[in-house]
Amino acid sequence: MTGRPSVSVAEQLARRQREISVSEFFLKNRHLLGFDNPRRALLTTVKEAVDNSLDACEEAGVPPEISVDITQLAERRFRIEVTDNGPGVVRAQIPKIFAKLLYGSKFHRLRMSRGQQGIGISAAGMYGQLTTGNPTRILSRVAHARQAHHIEVHVDTRRNAPAILKDVESEWRPSFPSLQSPGELVLYPHGTSVAIEMEAAYQRGRLSVDEYLRQCLIANPHLQLHYRITLAGKGDEANGEAAPPVTGEWISVARRSDVLPPLPREIKPHPHGVELGLLMQMLRDTEARTLRAALAQDFSRVSPATALAICERAGLDPKASPARIANREVEALFRALGETKLMRPPTDCLSPIGESLLMQGLQQEVKADFCTAVTRDPTVYRGNPFQVEAGLAWARPGEDETAATEEPVRVLRFANRVPLLYMAGGCAITRAIAGINWKTYGLAQPRGALPIGPAVILVHIASVWVPFTSESKEAIAHYPEMLREITFAVQECGRRLAAHLSRRRRQAEVERKRTYIETYIPHLALGLRQILNLTEREEQRAAAGLRKLLERTHLNT
Repeated sequence: MTGRPSVSVAEQLARRQREISVSEFFLKNRHLLGFDNPRRALLTTVKEAVDNSLDACEEAGVPPEISVDITQLAERRFRIEVTDNGPGVVRAQIPKIFAKLLYGSKFHRLRMSRGQQGIGISAAGMYGQLTTGNPTRILSRVAHARQAHHIEVHVDTRRNAPAILKDVESEWRPSFPSLQSPGELVLYPHGTSVAIEMEAAYQRGRLSVDEYLRQCLIANPHLQLHYRITLAGKGDEANGEAAPPVTGEWISVARRSDVLPPLPREIKPHPHGVELGLLMQMLRDTEARTLRAALAQDFSRVSPATALAICERAGLDPKASPARIANREVEALFRALGETKLMRPPTDCLSPIGESLLMQGLQQEVKADFCTAVTRDPTVYRGNPFQVEAGLAWARPGEDETAATEEPVRVLRFANRVPLLYMAGGCAITRAIAGINWKTYGLAQPRGALPIGPAVILVHIASVWVPFTSESKEAIAHYPEMLREITFAVQECGRRLAAHLSRRRRQAEVERKRTYIETYIPHLALGLRQILNLTEREEQRAAAGLRKLLERTHLNT
């Protein structure tokens, strides 16, 4: 007869349970954030820092000037330093912004912005801490401050909290190479610099930092960028001598536009995009005292009269407490919201690039024989406004080596002005382009693949909440509404390309016929001389008349 155990299995299992910090989770699953290999880690770090700098400058109404300085310290170790002329960060917020995951101002705000989750730059610092043990260094100076704050932080992954290692004041000011006077620096009274040391790898190509920054300039024509990379020299292995580093020169690109994009306005949630659980939470958290007031104040496109109609449709008292409705009759309210016809959400929360600036960017990327761009009207998915822009550039024959004639077209993907370089195969943009019948527009296309030709296709999606497939923000989910809008925008570019190619083919045919006729004009003139007994001078006049006739015919066609 066996004795009863003093501690049950359930109790033993219960003792093993403990809370998992979000920092611990992403530390073990850093591939979800874009740190799955050293080459991508370098790109992700630069991307997150530049995105934050652009957002900060635009919110402050400052024309952005950003420097990206990458230094190779050892074979697999790099230091990335990104400096901007933005408004700076106040002392109290610096440790949380740069060393606490899921901390930021953009997650609950329905407005177009590059950052969304409050993860990116903190995750980069955490990856650097994991691979080198070194802290993230932040220098920040706000306007009218006497000195800058110099802070170095670690991420306490157990608590998802910042651990401050250094906190002093310094005389630092952001400085950038001068475009007008080479060798001199331009100082700003405010700005932020973040430096992270990490295990990384640098390699040129389509998935490199160079490519990201080049595409970033296409989508952000108001950006003035400075870029430098210093690579470690190869020493003499036989003697064990280390060679000095190879310092690159600053590559500076002036902004193409002095006009900042209009600052998007924050909007409230649209009732048609709110799910049942979120509606319950909003009713519990509202500051309004009545249901009617809560609907009118906390949702977009709901006026007091519309709120009253929704309450009547749901059979609810407009003066009832929102918290009571959240617990009892919320499903009736949810159905009434879905059945009520409402205006679409406002679209001043978006900031598209614009057709003219898209075309300018494409023409810098490829020597174009033809270039066009389309900006679609805003629409919604799940109540979230979004807008699709597309551009297409067709390379000049034999002049652009980057656009191969027998290779698939090159696709440039952007979301909220941010280039997307990885995970192209799983992105809605690639799927929409491959799903178009390009043979209709005069291009060869393998079944289910991208078309063939010397072209570059650009697609930009602007939204208050881009539905990325993962936290690394590299591919867009396949929502039917987005697929449809991308398809329509790219098809319009395709129709314009087809008209251009048809016109070129007609011109080529006319030129071929012209050349053929010009070849035989001397023979025709000689024949006329022999038949009509013309003099040599009359023969020349006949040849000239035939050429004039050919010219008039060519102009008429």
